[in-house]
Amino acid sequence: MKRSWIPAATGYAASTIGLLDIAKAVFAHFDHSRMSEWSGVLPGIVTTVARASSLVVGIMLVMIAHALRRGKVRAWRAVVVLLPVSAAVGAVHHHPASALTGLLLLAGLVAGRREFTALPDPRSRWRALTNLAVLGALDVGLGYLILSLRPRAVAGHPGVADRLEHVLLGLAGVEGPVTFTSERVSDLVYFSLLALGTLTAVTTLYLALRPERPNAVLSADDERKLRGLLDRHGERDSLGYFALRRDKSVLFSPSGKAAIAYRVVSGVMLASGDPLGDREAWPAVIRAFIAEARRHAWVPAVIGCGETAGEVWTRETGMSALELGDEAVVEVAGFTLEGRAMRNVRQMVNRVERAGHTCRVRRVADLGDDERVRLQQAADAWRGTQTERGYSMALGRFCDPEDPACLVVTAHRDGRLAALQHYVPWGPHGISLDLMRRDRAADPGLNELLIVKTLQAAPSLGITQVSLNFAMFRAALARGERLGAGPVLRAWRGVLLFLSHWFQIESLYRFNAKFRPIWEPRFVVYPNARDLPRIGVSALQAEAFLTLTRPLRPRPALRTPLLTRWRTRASA
Repeated sequence: MKRSWIPAATGYAASTIGLLDIAKAVFAHFDHSRMSEWSGVLPGIVTTVARASSLVVGIMLVMIAHALRRGKVRAWRAVVVLLPVSAAVGAVHHHPASALTGLLLLAGLVAGRREFTALPDPRSRWRALTNLAVLGALDVGLGYLILSLRPRAVAGHPGVADRLEHVLLGLAGVEGPVTFTSERVSDLVYFSLLALGTLTAVTTLYLALRPERPNAVLSADDERKLRGLLDRHGERDSLGYFALRRDKSVLFSPSGKAAIAYRVVSGVMLASGDPLGDREAWPAVIRAFIAEARRHAWVPAVIGCGETAGEVWTRETGMSALELGDEAVVEVAGFTLEGRAMRNVRQMVNRVERAGHTCRVRRVADLGDDERVRLQQAADAWRGTQTERGYSMALGRFCDPEDPACLVVTAHRDGRLAALQHYVPWGPHGISLDLMRRDRAADPGLNELLIVKTLQAAPSLGITQVSLNFAMFRAALARGERLGAGPVLRAWRGVLLFLSHWFQIESLYRFNAKFRPIWEPRFVVYPNARDLPRIGVSALQAEAFLTLTRPLRPRPALRTPLLTRWRTRASA
């Protein structure tokens, strides 16, 4: 998917002009103007106002540059207003090159105005506090620098405390304790500090009054429509049911026959799995997805889609696809514990059963209210981390009465719950593993026991396929350990083994391989190679592997605990 180079070029140019404007205002040696000829008419005012204006315009240009690079229409409007001011300040300072550069950029912006159509991002009101803190610290630093760069114009020898007090009072428009030998320098410092304080106050107030960003929430009507699509086409994707996470947004095709569930994380519009619904309607909903991303200048991306969906995505959008890993799918009819290949699993299951463990396989609809609560409490207590994880391959709720077809498998010993697993429907004849937890004090091998009992009970439930964990970079791990693997492949495998200390990449692959599954490749679809790091970070944030703390901002709580299949801990 090609992007215009105009927004990026103008954004970087605006940053450069803004930094030059700041330098002209802060550093005295930048002033080579003839403003001394004007000072006889308006003593001190022309110089002071010009420097203060240069400082404010420069800061605003730097602040707006990122939004300009993303093609934001409001950023374009703001820069079109600011550039003439910057050019005028450059003319007053007798910097014709700076003024000419600003005017040339202005002309380019006007000529390329059709490239700036992205809507503004709604901000949380907590962003106002961040803005106040960051700009406030910047104001104090710049104000102190303005005072320190003019030592000859300062009367006496004020200390650091007096200088900081002068800066803080000056931001509020009040004269501080520092006095100056030059009235012109005094006016410059006063107006510069006042301009900085005003800019901070105005931007903070603006952010505080903007509508708070709505959380990605699946409405009851959207959920009803998605369930209808799953009833008709749910067997096509083992991850389809995870679109019902209630912290996702959803886009429907114009006909309503297809949908894409997504979440926006750090400017990336992140879809997961295949589109839902009729494949003939997939191109229409994909085009709607791309149009929505362009409207807001978000980076479109898909994680975990299948090969067929990846081909449709790349054909319709021009994006590229990269194999992300493999999904382990076990065919129930071909599963057996017999044979040498299954010896380790067979021995582990037999050992756990001899220790007195028994299993129960039931639908959520068959659970009583009291038992459902006990299972939820146990799953919450056994969660390995404080942060709930999951996005693309986790439902985000457990034993919910609105998911009666979900499967719950439990292990017990002496009447006490020892482990549990949760599976979501995959069409009428399949299930996908959602959650897998056990008591940390329980015997190892319980996860294997629960999976085996699920596979053995599957025929009586009409289940023919069971999707287990997703193994990231499974092909690289498998090929890298083979005889004759090249140095590049072995080096990449070494990196993956190193990362496995945190993300358990290898352990999930080894755990899945025990059950002799069919490996189904899954892909990430992305616009450009340079977007991959950003998409990777956003995916880690969505899965809650990477948490960027935001002070004073409450995190939305999921109604029931979850554990992403990317992070499931395999038993020893």
